[in-house]
Amino acid sequence: MPAALEQLLYLVAAVLFVLGLKRLGSPLTARQGNRMSGVGMLIAIAVTLFDHGILTYQEILVGMFIGSAVGFWMARAVKMTSMPQMVALLNGFGGGASLLVGGAEFLKAELAGVTPSIDIGITTQLSLLIGSVTLSGSLIAWAKLQEVMTGKPITFPLQKGVNGTLFAAIVGLAAYQLIVPEQVLWPFYAVIALALALGVLLVIPIGGADMPVVISLLNSYSGIAAAMTGFVIHNNLLIIAGALVGSSGIILSQIMCKAMNRSLANVLFGAFGGDSSGGGKSSEGLTVRQVTVEDAAVQLGYAQFVIVVPGYGLAVAQAQHAVRELADLIERRGGEVKYAIHPVAGRMPGHMNVLLAEANVPYEKLCEMDQINDDFQRADVALVIGANDVVNPAARSDPSSPIYGMPILNADQAKSIIVMKRGMSAGFAGIENELFYNPKTAMLFGDAKKSLTSLVTEIKAL
Repeated sequence: MPAALEQLLYLVAAVLFVLGLKRLGSPLTARQGNRMSGVGMLIAIAVTLFDHGILTYQEILVGMFIGSAVGFWMARAVKMTSMPQMVALLNGFGGGASLLVGGAEFLKAELAGVTPSIDIGITTQLSLLIGSVTLSGSLIAWAKLQEVMTGKPITFPLQKGVNGTLFAAIVGLAAYQLIVPEQVLWPFYAVIALALALGVLLVIPIGGADMPVVISLLNSYSGIAAAMTGFVIHNNLLIIAGALVGSSGIILSQIMCKAMNRSLANVLFGAFGGDSSGGGKSSEGLTVRQVTVEDAAVQLGYAQFVIVVPGYGLAVAQAQHAVRELADLIERRGGEVKYAIHPVAGRMPGHMNVLLAEANVPYEKLCEMDQINDDFQRADVALVIGANDVVNPAARSDPSSPIYGMPILNADQAKSIIVMKRGMSAGFAGIENELFYNPKTAMLFGDAKKSLTSLVTEIKAL
């Protein structure tokens, strides 16, 4: 393939990546963005394979068939409620791929007795370090989300000191391989082993509800690792794609940290949510008001404007189709229904958007916090399903609360509030939710899917 044509096709692929990423910023254009990015990746793979002859075509076809089959199965079999786990695994696969490619290039040079230039040496070490951290960290994130291990922060004495020591050891060993011309492999394997351990130790102190930030950050890591690998194998497109993923992941992580009024350092090292005895007001002497399905159905059936606030409880109950059915019924009776989406609702960025889109909820009804907060004042009913801290008024009113200052959805400003929960358990912050004790609030206890189905039945009977 002529060099000019190769670079032109790489440029086309890079442009498709950029345009695709831009369209992923809106639910209305996200599908188009995915297709554009997919075409760009197809072009990139084809050019790389045809131009460089890395493997035989038989090996390439076998690898593509196996990978495509696994990817197709994952996309079809994984439930929307389990999408965060799949994304975490895919982040890990990206980091693992960078680790394998960077490691293969290093071993090839070492075994051939070739000393790489300092820039290639540095990027190779970064590819090994970041790829290993991304791989092991993503596996821990998957385990927390899948509940294979506890979702609570796991801490131990001198944890930060241990992490710092590991990082210093990795840097020292990497520098040794760059400076000392000896062709020894033990520092190579030591860097990988220590980096894998560091990835585990960095993620275990992070609570399950902070996973949206962690997933986007690990996605950023996988992009940075890919960019470093691009320098190693002299592939400009890989550098561009990795840089796009890395920068967008960092930006998204910062956006979500802002939505929680917390710094990225606090998310990564604060072990937030590990202690349920933190600040906040006591609920002693306060009572909650319960509501029956029948009474809730009357409220919703005759409401002119309802705002649904989905949370992780909605995903756990797999109630997205039931809430869509309820909304359709309210609208057929002349009411209006919108959905208020908090930036960190769920377990990954955009979790609620993806979940509700899977139930064919119209994109235009999915409203971000800044778009809909002023509308709560005119809402007849705010229907809170499985959300907790993101609607807690203590974030505005109680300086002693650990969530004070966090932007929340103004559900308490609605004319009436119905909260659907299994029980009175505290949210991730481990504090009581003042909204539950608001005189305007009625608690509808039980499984969200069953309760929503019952509400639909009752409203139909009105």
